[in-house]
Amino acid sequence: MLSFDNIGKTFFAGLAGVTLAGAMASGPVLAADITLKLGHLANEENIWHKASVKFGEELSTLTKGRIEVEVFPNESLGKEIDLINGMQLGTADMTISGESLQNWAPMAALLAVPYAYKSLDHMDEVAGGKIGDDIKAEIIDKARVRPIAYFARGPRNLTSKRPIKSPDDLDALKLRVPNVPLFVDVWKTLGAQPTPMAFSEVFTSLQNGTIDAQENPLALIKSANFNEVQGFVNKTEHVRSWIYLVISEITWDKLSDSDREAVMQAAATAQAYERELFLADEKKLVDELKGKGMTFVDVDGAAFASKAKDAVLANVKDEIRPIVEDLFKQ
Repeated sequence: MLSFDNIGKTFFAGLAGVTLAGAMASGPVLAADITLKLGHLANEENIWHKASVKFGEELSTLTKGRIEVEVFPNESLGKEIDLINGMQLGTADMTISGESLQNWAPMAALLAVPYAYKSLDHMDEVAGGKIGDDIKAEIIDKARVRPIAYFARGPRNLTSKRPIKSPDDLDALKLRVPNVPLFVDVWKTLGAQPTPMAFSEVFTSLQNGTIDAQENPLALIKSANFNEVQGFVNKTEHVRSWIYLVISEITWDKLSDSDREAVMQAAATAQAYERELFLADEKKLVDELKGKGMTFVDVDGAAFASKAKDAVLANVKDEIRPIVEDLFKQ
């Protein structure tokens, strides 16, 4: 999962091999062989990795092999922020990035705002509509990377040792959250006792009773084996978010118009493929966690969202507050 922390803008000058293959001359690339190197943090089983591979296959087909994409999972080309910095300098080509882009483009914070999106369809309307266009334009302008597709992320859900159906049930609940002021304040407002903690410490802390609950997407709930120390998945779905497949503007500027068209066509195919995998994966995760003994609990989502609203609006940046206010009204 991507960090929500406000990571400092650092760059490892020696990102070996993270380059547009060959010493490409300035101006459009017409007939030369091109290799785009795409690095990301997910492992080989993750659907983002599979969608990235699909993108490369499609692009190679569309360009009759003139453009190849090498995909590097597990941060093997560097961490997300390092790759973004490399893309801005022309030493990296592509990565997958989300709300970390708000380090440059404040509107990127809209990718992950608690209770801003009522459903996957609502999120799609925003990401694929005018707001999404404005977010992408600001990212291109200020971060100098270009979003070419977006992938959904599973909503964050609250796990616990007892069922939680409404904010009233959160009283005195000791809850681990990422070290993000917005998340901390929202859960305080809802009535819990949020405790920022590194993810690596969560299982042991749940096991020994230091905390009572945690919140994460189903994929992380499964991979971290939280079913061994938590009995309930409370379907709060409090953060719905998406993440972008991005290409360096420097790399983009070196492509011909026809190659840019091929890149966008391959990206659209990868986006549709990722969504197909995502929907199947979410259903599979529910079945698997139920099979491991976890009980899924429906919650009063409207009550959670209503109580969280003031804390959300107090913590988002001025640039996006009117947009968030409007999203809450939808």
